[in-house]
Amino acid sequence: MNLFSQENSNYYTVDANYFYGNILPHNNTIRHLITEHPEGILISFNKKTFGNKEWQSAYNFPDYGASFHYENTKNETLGDLYGLYGHYNFYFLNRNLMFRVGQGISYNTNPYDKNTNFRNLAYGSNWMPSTYFMLNYKKENLFKNIGIQAGISFFHHSNANIQSPNTSTNTLAINLGVNYSFEKSEDNQRKTMVFDTINYKKQPFKFNISFRSGINESDIIGSGKFPFYVLSVNIDKRLSRKNALQFGTDLFASKYLKEYIKFKSVAYPNENVDRNTDYKRVGIFIGHEFFINRFSIETQAGYYVYSPFDYLGPFYQRVGLKYYFSDKIFSSMSLKTHGAKAEALEFGVGVRL
Repeated sequence: MNLFSQENSNYYTVDANYFYGNILPHNNTIRHLITEHPEGILISFNKKTFGNKEWQSAYNFPDYGASFHYENTKNETLGDLYGLYGHYNFYFLNRNLMFRVGQGISYNTNPYDKNTNFRNLAYGSNWMPSTYFMLNYKKENLFKNIGIQAGISFFHHSNANIQSPNTSTNTLAINLGVNYSFEKSEDNQRKTMVFDTINYKKQPFKFNISFRSGINESDIIGSGKFPFYVLSVNIDKRLSRKNALQFGTDLFASKYLKEYIKFKSVAYPNENVDRNTDYKRVGIFIGHEFFINRFSIETQAGYYVYSPFDYLGPFYQRVGLKYYFSDKIFSSMSLKTHGAKAEALEFGVGVRL
């Protein structure tokens, strides 16, 4: 049943923010690169939603759009950063509090080079995936179509060990900005869309199979980039419109780890590493999936039940995005980490049966 009527679905805004902050010293190997307070700009283009689709009203009518980021790190060795992102804005407290999450790609102007820039251990490549979060108090249309916003922002830059070194950086900043609405009045257009209710709790368990792959490199700079393969099997139980729980297992075959074991067996004979040690690993995990439209955010925490070569510890995590082409077919992009240490950027496809 559809109880919605809509006058305008093309309501756009732009905002521009100046930010000033600190690069967090999450790793001792980048402390020498933190010399001053970075600053920059974030410019965003947003499309508002009014409830013409069920997910929009379910999430309190978020915005979605694209944003451009420039960060001056105030350090010549570290270089500057430019980024392009897709983002969602979620609203709370009578739409005065905005939480934004953005995912995209960034460009660093001065990455590591063994001859000309060997001190930059943060970025091993020019191009890298990047994520940012923003929490702002926001008021629109204070003076005609112009409003203001202010709050805190967090920017993460890392190439996910596609190429070493990859210590990465995290910038925590305060921001102040202005926003402009192309149309001023919107309150009368925001309506709730009602569908025939779905009892998600009565839905059966679903069986998922996914295959992920990509390339990465060990922490030995210049050791070479190698492909990796991950086969994952899990069951999930949908709890509500927004949430599902998961339990499953992963099989990892990372060729960089095979080469790293060979390197260790030769370079560190006192550690008694057998060059023929199996590089494959098997993990079990629990997870959560948060559904937004055809997208979902997936978080998992895992433990290796089989790992003959102890590398980066027994626990691993995964956070990523999934896109459902249909109820059964999906694609994914995820970051696999061991605490603050990224291991791989995974691209995958899968089925949910």
